[in-house]
Amino acid sequence: MKRKLALSLIALALTGCTAIGPDYERPLTQLPDNWKTLPGVRADLWKPATPNDAMPKGDWWKAFNDPLLNDLEEKALAQNQTLKVALARLDQSMAQVDAKTAALYPSLALGAQAARIAYSADRSTSSYDSVQYSTIQNNFQPALTLSYQIDWLGQIRRNVEAAKYTSEQAIADTANVKLLVTAQLASAYLLMRQNDEELRVMGILLDLQKKLAALYQKRYEAGALNRSDLAIQEALVESSGAQIDILRGTRNIQVDLIATLIGVPASSLTIPQGHLPDTMPKFPAGIPSKLLERRPDIASAERAMAAANAQIGVAQAAFYPSLTLSPTNYGYQSTALSNLLSVPSLIWSIGLSATQTIFDGGAILANYNFSKAGYQATLGTYRQTILTGIQETQDAMGTLQQLDAARVKQDAAVDNLNKAYKISSIRYQEGLDNAFQLALIQQNQLAALRTKWQIHGGQFVANVNLVKALGGGWEGFKTPAPPKPFTEEQTFGKPEAGQ
Repeated sequence: MKRKLALSLIALALTGCTAIGPDYERPLTQLPDNWKTLPGVRADLWKPATPNDAMPKGDWWKAFNDPLLNDLEEKALAQNQTLKVALARLDQSMAQVDAKTAALYPSLALGAQAARIAYSADRSTSSYDSVQYSTIQNNFQPALTLSYQIDWLGQIRRNVEAAKYTSEQAIADTANVKLLVTAQLASAYLLMRQNDEELRVMGILLDLQKKLAALYQKRYEAGALNRSDLAIQEALVESSGAQIDILRGTRNIQVDLIATLIGVPASSLTIPQGHLPDTMPKFPAGIPSKLLERRPDIASAERAMAAANAQIGVAQAAFYPSLTLSPTNYGYQSTALSNLLSVPSLIWSIGLSATQTIFDGGAILANYNFSKAGYQATLGTYRQTILTGIQETQDAMGTLQQLDAARVKQDAAVDNLNKAYKISSIRYQEGLDNAFQLALIQQNQLAALRTKWQIHGGQFVANVNLVKALGGGWEGFKTPAPPKPFTEEQTFGKPEAGQ
């Protein structure tokens, strides 16, 4: 009889029903067939890629070929506090998986009791004929206690499933934090370098405007210029000085942000002036469906949805009885240590308990409805994250296209002003043009050059935004050969206004 009971309990434990609740299926999401592009954009400008979320995304920032940027990114990955928080939460989620999985197995406890007990002579008795005496005796009782919740509905399995999905979500969240930190650092660094280029141009422009203002002052004192023309030129000097102050303030803000991202106090970091990178990488964009395989925030939203789906099964199991193999004990009990491990001292018990909630004021139903609503919320978040990813990619691609077109026009403007400056320089040396004409052309030339640097810096930042929108870089993209470095002498020439 005992053997049949044990076999029945084992069979019940091992042949549990299919886990209760809906099995997870990834929902379908409508995606566009292609990206919007500007009229006239070449079809091969955006080459399709074939990445996926599992493949290494690589150190994409190295495509800019900037050693200092590479060093700062490495420091951010090692020292950024937000990333450390994400890694700690990942460790927590993995530990939670182990904790939930442990519930699938029996718990076994070893206990022991040793006592000397005095029994009262007036204690209750089951026989009125027996004479009661006060007695003192020992009690030794070692025992193994086993407790096991039978997962006959799959409630524990659904709990483990939810924990595993949550752990996978934490992995994706960590990857997303890494992507955001590295992208934010790259953007701040490139904006700082754009400020450096603008400051360099504005310094030359301010010197030129001061020289021109001095010439205006001499002409005004000689009666060859009216006061309004002098006032306008002096206003230009003050305006350029104010713009330089603004650029320096903006640069300081970017340096402070870089310090925070690499995990050091803002007051402790200084970065000397430099240049924008010589290379402009072209990161190919994948078709919209590839976003599902690349972006860690989309992967995180999808894993959250899977975990919420598993929680529906956990809540649904509460409508049914819970079965527990308990109390189950095996041990010995004796009044003397010499007889403790003998067969007559053996004690054991085995049993099965079932618990069914009869009335709880609707709490179980409310929890079930809560879990279903939670799944719908994660479904909406998942779909919205996909839409946001598509929007961010479209925005980044559109911005790059607009900036590419603007760069072509601005390059042409700078080239034309360079030609005008060279012609005016020759005419100035031959005495055909005066210093005012040469200085005015150079002033326009510098203003155009500053706009060119603004567009160029915007292209770098837009490339970073595209990388972020696509979920990071990947192996296989190529960095173009660096263009011929730009120098001020190539643009401005040797002669100076006022010579």
